[in-house]
Amino acid sequence: MKLATTLLATAALSLTSISVQAADLTIVSWGGAYSASQNNAYHKPFMAMKSGVNIINDESSNEAVAKLRAMNEAGNVTWDIVDVEGPDSQRLCDEGLAMEIDPAEWLAKAPDGTEAYVDFGPSMINKCFIPQIVFSTTFGYRTDVKEWNGAVPTSLCDIFDTAKFPGKRSLEKRPKKNIEWALLCDGVAKDDLYTVMSKPEGIQQALAKLDTIKKDVIWWSAGAETPQRLADGEAVIGSTYNGRLFSVIEEQKQPVAMLWDWQVFDFDGWIIPAGVKEDKLPLIREYIQFATDTQRLADQAKYISYGPARASSQPLVGKHAELGIEMAPHMPTNPANQKNYLVNNIEWWADNQDEVEAAFQVWLAK
Repeated sequence: MKLATTLLATAALSLTSISVQAADLTIVSWGGAYSASQNNAYHKPFMAMKSGVNIINDESSNEAVAKLRAMNEAGNVTWDIVDVEGPDSQRLCDEGLAMEIDPAEWLAKAPDGTEAYVDFGPSMINKCFIPQIVFSTTFGYRTDVKEWNGAVPTSLCDIFDTAKFPGKRSLEKRPKKNIEWALLCDGVAKDDLYTVMSKPEGIQQALAKLDTIKKDVIWWSAGAETPQRLADGEAVIGSTYNGRLFSVIEEQKQPVAMLWDWQVFDFDGWIIPAGVKEDKLPLIREYIQFATDTQRLADQAKYISYGPARASSQPLVGKHAELGIEMAPHMPTNPANQKNYLVNNIEWWADNQDEVEAAFQVWLAK
């Protein structure tokens, strides 16, 4: 009887250990080639290291702010880790919807002992943001459009020239970046952009410029849509993240080329939703520390052409893991790709996103 009791207790303890080890992590990201790069560089190695952990991929990052607001209001936060752009991380942090993190506790030091906050440098844009990559939003275009008579776009403002470059444009269904590009092509100097955008008439000026191509625009919400439209010939030119274009050009070998003119730089990384389940925090912290260490960030850059946010990761980036091509020429930070560029004004968009979004939606509905 005593032996049976002991065996039952041992079995119960064993089952408890398994249940503690076994856990789902819901990680929200952007889908497509980007999520695939995270899966290869972070998710698979982490699950191999942590037996019993299952990572659930959710591709809802484009709606992260609205969904986290709704979850918070309902008191039911179902996400564990969320991939967001810099401005959205600022909004979530300001609204108390993202946890503040201590770099010394959450992030690994560089291999030479450099503290994480030094290694990440300016990419640590607020107390809630855990940097991952430097990326840009730019344009790709078909190289085989007969109606272009051998010409190809060479500048951002060719997007607005539908006489020389007829065909459908694929643009993001959000004002951010579209507003800046429209104003640049309407004669506003780079240094004056956010002064002009801070006035209602500045936003209306941008929307008036976008009006000139509105009938030729197909709007996208997910970053994978433009590459697919370019591949299918549904659009002849379109904006998306540079890594998505790398995939359609170099991996899929589609007749598509990059237009780097006035690419918009941004940081992308993780936030931890406020209200996440307390018992999940140790595992979440372990994943974050693993996925943002020097080697893992360098590994992601072997699958997609986004620059790692850590200084110590950059020398470790070499050739594409599968294609064998050097990745440096495909990075937005390559000097040859930086002749004209913008850096996303995170503070301005964090302060003005809701108002400008409302004006943009009214314009869309017209």
